[in-house]
Formats: sequence, structure tokens, C-alpha cells
Amino acid sequence: MISYLRGLVASVNVADAVIEVAGIGYRVMMGSQSLSKLKISEEVLVHTAQIFREDSVTLYGFVDAAELELFNLLGTVNGVGPKSALAIVNQLGVDGITQAVTSADDGAFKSVSGVGPKTAKLIILSLTGKLIVGSDSSSPGSSTLVQALVNLGYQEKVARVAIESVLIENESLSESDLLKRALTFLAQSKSGK
Repeated sequence: MISYLRGLVASVNVADAVIEVAGIGYRVMMGSQSLSKLKISEEVLVHTAQIFREDSVTLYGFVDAAELELFNLLGTVNGVGPKSALAIVNQLGVDGITQAVTSADDGAFKSVSGVGPKTAKLIILSLTGKLIVGSDSSSPGSSTLVQALVNLGYQEKVARVAIESVLIENESLSESDLLKRALTFLAQSKSGK
């Protein structure tokens, strides 16, 4: 599995980019938000999901590790394929998805091209409890954030270390921002950065 690519941006197209790593160009499908952050010939770290199909192997990439986590989570929802998951993450972003799930706003998901009413409701049902963000953002609860990371597949001890590390430097951030920073921290830890 290719979890990330670190290399030079060789080209940026409408729906993908080519990242050159050790002389090999990897085509990575990306949303317009991530693509807008890339500059040709600059070094970049792209977090990736490698999707295997009967007739193809495709890399989907994100500049933000939290977006990759949501992409993977959306991929567990019945009826949401990688292209739809990419479109949702690209259009709504981490905060928009978190807000839509916590407020049960299926209209946000229906606004994404290719996501119908049934799928939008299924996304909310499937992700409720997996994205736990409290309504009082001024006093984030670290145990809630740890549980959110556990729900995303991290071990509780690892999740607790990530949240505590982020909280030390960022006590005044909202829970959703703390969660994004913790996911970034975990992704950087995996990559040995």
C-alpha cells in the first residue's frame, strides 16, 4: 500500500497531479482544493489511499491528513465510492463534513454532485458516532477526541498521546481543529517526520 508520496510536483491537471518520486511519476487523483495548493517543481507530501479495482489501481491524494482520514471513513459507507468520497471531501472539507454529521444535515451531502437523498442519509447514519465533536468548542474534552480517533481505527494509547501532544500547544482551538491537528500529528508520526 502506498500511504503517502513525498516528491516534486511534475504536473497539475483538472482532476489529478503527477508527483515524481525517485524518477517515477505517480498520477494521483485529487480534489480542486488540494490541487490548488500544489506548485509545479516544488516538493510536496501527499497523503494517499490506494484503491484496487478489478481493472485498475488508483491513487487518491490529499495535502491534509485529516481529509484522507475522512475519505477512508466515507469509503466505508455503502454506496459511496472513491470518486464520490473525493467529491464530498473536496466540496465540504473536514469542518463541513463534521458539521453536517453532528447536525444531521443531509442537505450538505445532497449538494455534492452524484450524492442522492438515500446516500446522504446513509452517510449521516454511518458516520454518526464516528465523528464525535461536542457543541461547546471553547472547552474541548480530550476524552471525546480520543474516542473519535479510536473510532477512526487508532489504538487508544496512540490516540491519547496524539491528543495530549496537540493540546499542549493548542489549548484554545475548537474540537474539530484539535482533531485535525491530531490526525496530522499521527500521519507525520507514521511517516517518520
